Amino acid sequence: MITTRIRNILHHVAVAALLVWGIGALPAQAEDIPSAVPQTWQMLDYLATDYAGAVKDGAVISTSEYAEMREFTATARSRIAALPPTVATPALLQQADTLVASVEAKATPAQVATQAHALADALLQAYPVPTAPERAPDLARGATLYQNQCAACHGATGHGDGPAGLLLSPRPVNFTDQTRADQRSALSLYEVISQGVAGTPMASYAQQLSSDDRWALAYYVGSLAYAKEAVAGADTWQHDTAARAQIADLKELSRARVAQLTPTLGAERARTIVGYLRAHPDVIQQQALAGIPLARARLAASLTAYRAGAKTQATQLALSAYLDGVEPVEPQLNARDSALRAQLETSMGAYRSALSGNTPVESVVKQADAIDGLLVRAQEVTADAASDAAAIFLGAFTILVREGLEALLVVVALLAFLRKAARPEALRYVHAGWILALVAGGITWAIASYAISISGAGRELTEGLSSLFAAFVLLGVGLWMHQKSIGGRWQAYLKEKMAAALNRRSAWFLFGLAFISVYREVFESILFYAALWNDGQEVWLLSGIAAGAAVLGLIAWVLLRTSRRLPIGTFFSASSALIAVLAIALTGKGIAALQEAGWVAVSVAPVPHIELLGIYPTWQSLLAQLAILVLLAVGFVFNIRRGRQRLPSPPTTREVLPDAD
Repeated sequence: MITTRIRNILHHVAVAALLVWGIGALPAQAEDIPSAVPQTWQMLDYLATDYAGAVKDGAVISTSEYAEMREFTATARSRIAALPPTVATPALLQQADTLVASVEAKATPAQVATQAHALADALLQAYPVPTAPERAPDLARGATLYQNQCAACHGATGHGDGPAGLLLSPRPVNFTDQTRADQRSALSLYEVISQGVAGTPMASYAQQLSSDDRWALAYYVGSLAYAKEAVAGADTWQHDTAARAQIADLKELSRARVAQLTPTLGAERARTIVGYLRAHPDVIQQQALAGIPLARARLAASLTAYRAGAKTQATQLALSAYLDGVEPVEPQLNARDSALRAQLETSMGAYRSALSGNTPVESVVKQADAIDGLLVRAQEVTADAASDAAAIFLGAFTILVREGLEALLVVVALLAFLRKAARPEALRYVHAGWILALVAGGITWAIASYAISISGAGRELTEGLSSLFAAFVLLGVGLWMHQKSIGGRWQAYLKEKMAAALNRRSAWFLFGLAFISVYREVFESILFYAALWNDGQEVWLLSGIAAGAAVLGLIAWVLLRTSRRLPIGTFFSASSALIAVLAIALTGKGIAALQEAGWVAVSVAPVPHIELLGIYPTWQSLLAQLAILVLLAVGFVFNIRRGRQRLPSPPTTREVLPDAD
């Protein structure tokens, strides 16, 4: 039997989840992120670049520089600890501790740079802030600003030899030094211009220059070290697919560093492509790869990086191949060939797991070749999907029916239960939950379409964590309802319920469960529809949504009508079985979504993919579902044994809905 304490925990989790998922399902806006985030990022980036001037071959070569590096790592660690906690906080602190230890141990500059950049990237992923200009920077404007604002110190050509700079200590940075420039991104330079550098004559220009001007200046300064390479960059950008695979938009260009691209491209090619794109940032918006071509190119780039021994970069490229290449075209692919889409998900997940281990190169090559074959098929399938009205209609219809059925079953079970319990006053809480979820979904559509771009990883994390939460709650509800179906205990329950007022915590439990169950499905559907909406077949899309809504309405009517005719004991038994199945299905879907986001490894299992039941051919999802199944079996057996020991007499203690008292 579910204890009172467990029921109360379920209530508090439901309310907390309502706040987290109803308000925080979308990426945080820049104004919600503490100013400490960009400052901490800049500090880590500066550390990655300047540590080489403090330590060499395990010995300190500059006492003052080394003291500054130690101060930077300690300050960065304390600032991260002071940020609002997220699910990523423990990992961030662990990375920060590792970085502190490396600096204390006088580790090699390459090791410290890698760790500092990795922590900086993870920080931006956990606390998103703008990392790119809204439009391609104006390099002519940047050149003018440089001569007016920077040349006196850094020199007319950026060599750090300006007349005023010769009198400064420390001396101004030489922007033409390729060794140093290889470690800097345009974002690095933008943050220095915006924040300044403490302890140096470099002041902040955030008040004097607009954001567009600071980006223009950053891009211009970032191009000075690669002036010669940029001349040959046009041909490389046009014909080198591997190079084009590295940078797909302004955000990636702004964060790109030559040192980051070198393991895949080699130093010369990396300098050529970075130099060309920084000098001509408008090209990235006109000719960048997208969709399946981007996925294929990044798959090839990940294989190249793995061969070069850069496992971390190889895994990141492989994850990007799915999230940035395949995920945006999933709606079209799912409408035309859902089996191919499922095969791609599993194969690409298994490929990422292989990259993370010590898998032989020959085996990885075979996996990459097989995936590339699937991507070629996917490219053919989606090539004419945008002009296929029937595919758009069918895709819109199946998405709504597939995603909405699970939420519908939960809501119908709650409504039917309350009617059986003669509790009409509680119905409004369930209705309020699913209606608010639909409203939140509409807001999500508007934000996803017009305000921000919801990343593939953010989407999968939202779906995965909300699915696992819903599965946890349904596990408790299913066991509770099964308990009431045994030994005539439903009679005592209903007798007590019909005479008692609805407990407020019970009402919020119903509201929260209805909201979470519906919103997680709406969230996924909305992002599918937002992608299909851009295909120019809005009428067929809306027709498919309307048809799907009609089918779901008919199913709801049939289920509610059927439940009224069921004997109360049979209703409790059937409902507990249904909710148990939903809990198992949601567990599988939650794990699968976390696998797609790169949070959980993928080990292929020899089982069929059954989307409706949340069965995926991976051992991780199957074992999680098995754990839920074992908990349900143990709970059901316990309920049966407990029920046989008790008579169906009126209860001696007050019983309420599953979360109260």
